[in-house]
Amino acid sequence: MLSKRIIAIAQGRALLPRNRAGAVALSRGWSVASTSARVAQFHSSKLLQAETIKVPQMAESISEGTLKTWHKQPGDPVEADEEVATIETDKIDVSVNAPSAGTITELLAGEEDTVAVGQDLFRFEPGEAGAAAAPKEGVPETKEPKPEKEAEAKIEPKEQPVEKAPPPPPPPAREGGEAKKEIKEAPKAAPPSKPKEAAKEIEVAPPRVAGARTETHVKMSRMRLRIAERLKESQNAAASLTTFNEIDMSSLIDFRKKYKEEVLKTQGVKLGFMSPFAKACCLALKEIPGANASIEGDSIVYRDYVDLSVAVATPKGLVTPVVRNADSMNFVEIEKEIAALGRKARDGKLTLEDMAGGTFTISNGGVFGSLYGTPIINVPQAAVLGMHTIKERAVVVNGQIVIRPIMVVALTYDHRLLDGREAVTFLVKIRDYLEDPRRMLLV
Repeated sequence: MLSKRIIAIAQGRALLPRNRAGAVALSRGWSVASTSARVAQFHSSKLLQAETIKVPQMAESISEGTLKTWHKQPGDPVEADEEVATIETDKIDVSVNAPSAGTITELLAGEEDTVAVGQDLFRFEPGEAGAAAAPKEGVPETKEPKPEKEAEAKIEPKEQPVEKAPPPPPPPAREGGEAKKEIKEAPKAAPPSKPKEAAKEIEVAPPRVAGARTETHVKMSRMRLRIAERLKESQNAAASLTTFNEIDMSSLIDFRKKYKEEVLKTQGVKLGFMSPFAKACCLALKEIPGANASIEGDSIVYRDYVDLSVAVATPKGLVTPVVRNADSMNFVEIEKEIAALGRKARDGKLTLEDMAGGTFTISNGGVFGSLYGTPIINVPQAAVLGMHTIKERAVVVNGQIVIRPIMVVALTYDHRLLDGREAVTFLVKIRDYLEDPRRMLLV
């Protein structure tokens, strides 16, 4: 018998037991072996595929941040480059994205924890989204031949939809109409679960009492702490002084009114007041280079280019993205760049490169209704221009009292770099350019 089995194996023929019981036992043995191999293969591949994602490098000057939000939880599928977490730093919010499609398996830090660059952040299993729950490709699934149970499984799904709640007891014959009415209204008696939960939350929330003296303590964000530090640094370091002037905006308003529709139609951008102010500042900075300088140690650094910082208010605080080489741009190019930076600031998408550097700052408090103000210098810059709201006022022009739209502008400057004469001359040049925009074509 042994020799026959050896010969059969050599010839590639399978020898199966002749009785049915032996065949079933042998097939079950193969099934168990196949299942064990499949489970072992699944676990080994899962261990090999698991990855640990670390806190990414954010910038040379940033070594840690606060884990602000987890956008995914263990078991959640993710797509490639989908945001998993947000880390708040003192300058920007950094997004941590999934390197590829897969499933989050474990979170290694909690919200509001301080995390350092290179620290383990979460574990991740690569693969198609939701693949962890699906059978692996290439691994055959074998099932034990259980005819009775398979038959039950096939019948059961068909029977489930047929199951119905027991019918209500038949109503008395004399009150048939009323009974029917009750049956129709029965479903309305059970309110949905969501309104119950909402009502419960409303009941739990303590009512506000008129005249109550309540206090709310909110932890300062890293960005707000950094802003506070920078503003105090500016007050301590710079010898700040502010000078004011008034600008008759009549010509600039007429200019904008005449061309804004054409620019919007042809260039796809709104023509505002920021581009003329930016251009006027660039021209004035060329004539007064000290306003475009900074102090480094015991030296003054003068620049022949203008990287214009534009203050933008966001829900998290004031940020100053930079328009690079603004001196080489025209009105439309400046408007496009400012609009793009403004969108990125509002969406929280600004990068460190967007805010690094800057040689001069413009801050427009006029959009919020500010009439007067003394802006704070964005150190190590030498000066900052503050724009304010436009108000119609009675002014004297050629001996006549007329109504003109007037904007008050303020220049705060570092007296260590600029003398009063230079600072006032700088602001007067800006005023002259804006009161007659055609002057900017002559420079």
